[in-house]
Amino acid sequence: MRYNNFSSFLKNKYGEKVWKISLHAGFSCPNRDGTLSTNGCIYCNNQAFNIQAGKKNKSLDEQILSSMERLKKTRKVSKFIAYFQTYTNTYASVEALKKIYDKVLRYPEIVALSIGTRPDCVDKQKLDLIESYSDYLDVWIEYGLQSIHNQTLNRINRGHSYEDFLQAVRLTQEREISICVHVIAGLPGESKEDFLLTVRAVADLNIDGIKFHPLHVLKNTELEKIYERNQVTLWKADYYAEVICDAYKNLLVAPEWCSKQKKIEIIRLIDKKLEARKTRQGYGRG
Repeated sequence: MRYNNFSSFLKNKYGEKVWKISLHAGFSCPNRDGTLSTNGCIYCNNQAFNIQAGKKNKSLDEQILSSMERLKKTRKVSKFIAYFQTYTNTYASVEALKKIYDKVLRYPEIVALSIGTRPDCVDKQKLDLIESYSDYLDVWIEYGLQSIHNQTLNRINRGHSYEDFLQAVRLTQEREISICVHVIAGLPGESKEDFLLTVRAVADLNIDGIKFHPLHVLKNTELEKIYERNQVTLWKADYYAEVICDAYKNLLVAPEWCSKQKKIEIIRLIDKKLEARKTRQGYGRG
């Protein structure tokens, strides 16, 4: 293996395949409810969280039980990560968050808790709560950064700064919480070099994992309007794979592709390019 992918990491840690259960806990987002904005990020259409949009009318227990039952049959797995994915999953009071997160502890099959959120929606009290679950489970927090460049963050209406992210990472690293960072390749106005600067900066923070997302256009988003005006150029799959291979000089965890159907195809393409280069993750970092 030429890079440390998350699936292999989990299998080595737990001795078997572990599967993420994506959960919709009914959270909102300050970039949509009017606190920061009502428009959201320019690329965001939350219905794109595949089946997540249909989960909002189901209780967390129903979501967990149905997902585990299905995956036990179809994937032959018996251990799971509870992944609070949809919207901003720390955007509530500490008391409300505890009632939600506590539900995960009912299920012995769940070995880890993963919470997706924004770096401007955590504080010491919320992180203390999240860390408390490390007494029972492995705990991850997944921060949506997207870019270290504040000009880009403003352009995509992200609603937070790179400095907000650095503060959140600093507070998190003081606790027993693993950190995964999400970044987007090919954002409007950014070059390959801009993206690689983000990659290097994140790698230098000694975080525990990273997820790559290629920029893609969804219906009913501001990005769709920009795309229709020919004001953004989307990267081709082969170019994306080349850039990710360059990024592997600095990174910890394998990429995610924008659709499950294409993910394996793209990862194979990246593998081939790494093999052709006779290189691997971390090569050339001194």
